[in-house]
Amino acid sequence: MSFCEHCEGQRFDRAQVLRTLRAARKTVRRRSRADEALSAAIKAVRALEIPHLPRVDDTFDHQSVH
Repeated sequence: MSFCEHCEGQRFDRAQVLRTLRAARKTVRRRSRADEALSAAIKAVRALEIPHLPRVDDTFDHQSVH
C-alpha cells in the first residue's frame, strides 16, 4: 500500500511521537503517575486519525496560509 506524500509524512511524525513516548515510559517507574500519564498519551496518539488532505494544484492562482 502506498500513501501520498502528506499522509506518509503524518504517519512518520506519529511514529516518531510514539517512539519518544515509549522510550520515556521505559525510564519511569512502573505503576507511577508518570507511567500512567505516558500510557494514556500513547493510547491517545495511537487513536488519532490521520486526515487525508488533497493535494493543492499549484497551477491555479490562489492564496494559501501556512
